[in-house]
Amino acid sequence: MSRPRTAVWKDPPVHHDPAPHLLFLCTGNAVRSVMAGAMLQAHPAPGGAELFVTTAGTHVIEHQPMGIRTRDALRAVGLDPPVHRSRQLTESDVRAAHLVVAMAAEHVSYVRRRHPEGADRTATVRYLVGRLRAGPEPLEQRVAQLHLAGVDPAGQGDVVDPAGGDDEDYLACARDLVALMGALVPLL
Repeated sequence: MSRPRTAVWKDPPVHHDPAPHLLFLCTGNAVRSVMAGAMLQAHPAPGGAELFVTTAGTHVIEHQPMGIRTRDALRAVGLDPPVHRSRQLTESDVRAAHLVVAMAAEHVSYVRRRHPEGADRTATVRYLVGRLRAGPEPLEQRVAQLHLAGVDPAGQGDVVDPAGGDDEDYLACARDLVALMGALVPLL
């Protein structure tokens, strides 16, 4: 029996198996990272590979539930919203992740300032979709080939934050992330 893919919405347990650990990162861990994590969980990984997925934020009010607009946007793109409580990014999160998938340049910059040991494993999802190559090599090796610590975050491309916007802004964000996750999954 295969192990279920790890839930996006829980505090990450200690991760010891060889499955790649992807950490999705946004500001409040309330919209973009939550949507991206839920979407990745919904896509089958290439060749049936298992992925370990967690989410966090750079400036979080801890343990807040997902907002109604985020839930509605996920439903509108055909996903059941996960049970979620917001979490602040920690040093152990960065240390454990094979890849930190940021939603915006500001999140890449935050990791470089606060958790420099993760700089070589952190980039925006838009940058990764355009640069990460699929292949038989382990994800860690293919990420290392990108030399991410030397890439200017400002040129990596952001996923627009719908916070403060209306329902259409949240839906637009969800649709954008559906396309990005669809492009990212085959590269993992």
